[in-house]
Amino acid sequence: MEVYALVGRSGTGKSHQAMNVAYDQGIDTVIDDGLLIKDGYKVAGKSAKREATALGAVKRAIFLDPEHAKEIRGYLEKLQPSRILILGTSLRMVERITTALQLKKPVQVIYIEEIATEREMKLAKELRENHGMHVIPVPTIEVKKDFPGYLVDPLKYFFKKKNELRRKIGEKSIIRPKFSLMGKLLISEYAVSQIVTYVVVPVPGISQINKVLVKMQEEGVTVRIEVTVRYHFFLPDLAKEVRKIVHQQLEYLTGLIVYGVHIVFKSLEY
Repeated sequence: MEVYALVGRSGTGKSHQAMNVAYDQGIDTVIDDGLLIKDGYKVAGKSAKREATALGAVKRAIFLDPEHAKEIRGYLEKLQPSRILILGTSLRMVERITTALQLKKPVQVIYIEEIATEREMKLAKELRENHGMHVIPVPTIEVKKDFPGYLVDPLKYFFKKKNELRRKIGEKSIIRPKFSLMGKLLISEYAVSQIVTYVVVPVPGISQINKVLVKMQEEGVTVRIEVTVRYHFFLPDLAKEVRKIVHQQLEYLTGLIVYGVHIVFKSLEY
């Protein structure tokens, strides 16, 4: 397995350029910010951009967590890619990643200044510093699984070689991670319970919301809903519908990860 490295300071557009480098070098597997990506799709790992602090993001990106590193090593053993591209803010960072993942030293180190113009790097820096925008070289549909509520926009990208028509390869995604936000966003348990009540009341079969209990956890929430239901409704199907609506709407409206939605049928209304 040959290791290639793409090195550049934070905010200079490495993730934006990663697929171009991979395409030029015939590489189909990329490690970027804690993720293992193959053919443009996330295979394993947890993105550093989901961490609440910049320090946490760095630890995630260099696979300081033994379980995280073990997961990636397992998938690499299974995939056996001939070439892999590792992104890092410095050569030292790349070396820490290769050590954690038990990979060989890079056969080639590519610096962002060699492939990106001053204008491109300046634009990337402006988007990062002024708007908190980060690029992940993974399609939007994949990013939604890991970043509920944080997706900003999909970004199409193309490759073009000499005497070749422009060909669309895939899609990147732009997000604003928590640690790049200006200020701090707090969502109270009461606000969550109001949202739950608002989206559940219109569900056919629900007569009344008796109580909503909200348990806030790190980056997410668990909800317990006690309801009165109308007679003649099949309770398992009704519970499934309520869970689906609460899960979708809470993640969309708040950006919180919904760890669980528990339904308790307290009484029937005839």
